[in-house]
Amino acid sequence: MSKRKIWRLVTLAVAFVAACLILALTGCHGAKKRLAFNVPEDFLDDKTYEITFWAKNDTNKTQLDIYKKAIEDFESYYPNIKVNLKPYTDYRNIYNDVITNIATNTTPNVCISYPDHIATYMTGENVVLPLDALIDDTDYGLGGAKVKFDSVKKEEVIPKFLEEGKIGGVQYALPYMRSTEACYVNVDYVKKLGYELPEILTWDFIWEVSEAAMEKDADGNFKLNGQKVLIPFIYKSTDNMMIQVLKQLDAGYSTPEGDILIFNDQTKEFLYEVSKHAKTRAFSTFAISGYPGNFLNAGQCIFAVDSTAGATWMGSDAPLQDIHESKKVPFTTEVYPVPQFDPENPKMISQGPSVCIFNKEDNGEVLASWLFAQFLLTNEVQISYSQTEGYIPVTSKAHNLPEYQDYLSRAGEDDLHYDVKIKAAKLLLANIDNTFVTPVFNGSASLRDAAGTLIEEVTKSTRRKATIDEEYMEKLYKDVTALYRLDQLRPVGGSNNEGEEGSERASDGLAPLPGAAKTLIVVLITSWMLMGAYVLWKKMKKKGKSA
Repeated sequence: MSKRKIWRLVTLAVAFVAACLILALTGCHGAKKRLAFNVPEDFLDDKTYEITFWAKNDTNKTQLDIYKKAIEDFESYYPNIKVNLKPYTDYRNIYNDVITNIATNTTPNVCISYPDHIATYMTGENVVLPLDALIDDTDYGLGGAKVKFDSVKKEEVIPKFLEEGKIGGVQYALPYMRSTEACYVNVDYVKKLGYELPEILTWDFIWEVSEAAMEKDADGNFKLNGQKVLIPFIYKSTDNMMIQVLKQLDAGYSTPEGDILIFNDQTKEFLYEVSKHAKTRAFSTFAISGYPGNFLNAGQCIFAVDSTAGATWMGSDAPLQDIHESKKVPFTTEVYPVPQFDPENPKMISQGPSVCIFNKEDNGEVLASWLFAQFLLTNEVQISYSQTEGYIPVTSKAHNLPEYQDYLSRAGEDDLHYDVKIKAAKLLLANIDNTFVTPVFNGSASLRDAAGTLIEEVTKSTRRKATIDEEYMEKLYKDVTALYRLDQLRPVGGSNNEGEEGSERASDGLAPLPGAAKTLIVVLITSWMLMGAYVLWKKMKKKGKSA
């Protein structure tokens, strides 16, 4: 074979390898192909559909009964659609089961979930259904002409809540209920310590009152409650705690593209503050000490932070209790927004269940799932479910109903109208514009877990008398990054806010190349080296012959 032919073969081989790797590169790192859903012109009543609905209820039988009633009512409109309910008591279990079932193509049809979780579901191809076309369809969309029940119109869904279901600008979830976090306060204890509650709680106020409560008598009992146990400030969800602090400080958390910004100076300063109060035992967390409501109701806590969706567990008269009657201490309960750094500009997280739909081969089955999902936004379902806890409906249509306004006006009448629960709902209704959500991307659920772990680890380490210093913080950041694989999501930023982080990364040069790109470069360099070696060998061989 001539040298020219060999050279041509080597060149073609290199080109072929390069082309394959480029295709692989674009396939791995480009946007995944998303198939459009074709809405059927007519939904066939003579065809039977069976769909599954995975739902979460807060170990609350009333909520479970509301789901069952919603299914029964929906099936009266669509007798050809059978809805099978699978209840869960924890969002994490739903998430884990969905991830498992994606691999076997046995996902549910409709699922209560959080957008952070939905972003992870979307790593599979065409797993989660984009809803934009369905929402706007004139026949079967929200308020559609062919929908058999009184469907809510798109403009009747609170825009801020609807926006929360968008991932990458595409609507992947409908809001179902909304809650926020609240600080449930033992007013009697605050006054006994000589303090007056402000209109908005600040972090400085919370820390000061909590430390003032730690004084003990000669017998080792706390002077405030006369008991051996007192944890003035307990936070249930430390991920929300960290996230809200960073938002209030206008500090980095993440970007919509998935850049990790949480490991910054503001985070570190707040962790030092947490350590300071963990050292005196004035502060603790649910994961370390137990449920805040139990301590609050037993007179062993002043400030208990939990979701407004947990309001029926808060207060000495709470309808739901986990402690014995003999341990309850009567006190006045007030409901406040979470502590703030700037009372003039309060910021609190928006949370609560959303609904997503999973893609299936049968368009009729998908449409049946969509019809049921939007049935969950009807007035009766929205109002009845919101009354079980401190949730609020996600539609202005429900908010404006005389039935709902009457419910809000009857605080304290009975367990259904438990005053703390209604105060919690009113808190969110008054602060919808002050709520926010975190960016959603594949890995945002891991980042959320990491945020809570930072506070949990600092609190535990402090209680174990570890030295909390710069060396500790550096190791903590590295350990949490590795634990949740945050360095595998996007380049990890190290500055104090998004603007600085962006300029800092730009000054560092280009972002790290993807693995496939590195492989392509290595193959090309190796191929050229081999070709060079071949040419050199031929020259040496020719020289040897002529010698």
